[in-house]
Amino acid sequence: MKLIIQIPCYNEAETLKIALDALPKAIPGIDVIEYLIINDGSSDDTVAVAREWGVHHIVNFRCNKGLAMGFSEGINEALRQGADIIVNTDADNQYCGEDIVKLVQPILEERADIVIGERPIDSISHFSPIKKKLQHLGSWFVRVASHTDIPDAPSGFRAISRDAAMRLHVINEYTYTLEMIIQAGREKMAITSVPIRTNAELRPSRLFHSMTSYIKKSGLTIIRAFMMYKPLKFFGIIGSIPFLIGVLLGIRYLIYLAVDPTAGHVQSLILAAVMLLTGVQTFVVGLHADLIAANRKMLEEVKYHVKKLEYDEEKEKDKD
Repeated sequence: MKLIIQIPCYNEAETLKIALDALPKAIPGIDVIEYLIINDGSSDDTVAVAREWGVHHIVNFRCNKGLAMGFSEGINEALRQGADIIVNTDADNQYCGEDIVKLVQPILEERADIVIGERPIDSISHFSPIKKKLQHLGSWFVRVASHTDIPDAPSGFRAISRDAAMRLHVINEYTYTLEMIIQAGREKMAITSVPIRTNAELRPSRLFHSMTSYIKKSGLTIIRAFMMYKPLKFFGIIGSIPFLIGVLLGIRYLIYLAVDPTAGHVQSLILAAVMLLTGVQTFVVGLHADLIAANRKMLEEVKYHVKKLEYDEEKEKDKD
């Protein structure tokens, strides 16, 4: 059983060694532990620090491509290197490395394919009150969209089994955390969470520069993922609003017509027709999107089998 611990890095020379030193060197049930960093276009000595420490694998980007792209490429490289379990953590030492033991346990016991580390958000001192509330609110939206019970959706501290890693397809360019849970929930993957500890803040978060930016990007990520994985339901809800308005306006017009046939109110009739047509058209868009989603599922299944053939073949070669 091989575990690869991956760390996305962007100018992390000052904190990377601290994070690496905290990682476990042995875990019961794991035969081999290797370490991988994704250098996301760093301009400092991040790579030199990693090599000096003894990191086994380095994925290099010549320019900054963002957290989501770095996460995805790290997953692919870990699969190429024969990982049976992949753990993702941060280079700023936000998460307690000792808790990786708890993180991989449900996968070792075959109880889960994906395990999310649940931070004690309410007791994290460097989180402002509004950030704590937004973290809880965002997690609630993800639970509704994904039909899971993950209490800390934005947590980047997570373990993924080999099979689940081959099935994940992150489309969003901002962050992988929310979309990954929604996809896992919709694809009926076994996903759970375990309580973890956090360390003192070594540097401010670089994922977002303001609370407004965080809310906007996270909200768009959730909406886009919901549109991708439940398009008919999404457009059905959107389309039902103008359709219902059109029905009510139509009833209003008929009432006026029954009371006084000469009263007019043609504007209400026209608006009712427009609203009804808008609702129907939106529902038709949902049907088309649902067909596209069905094709996407088939393509994802094909991609999964291609990955399985490629990465499993490489793994067998390494054994030989």
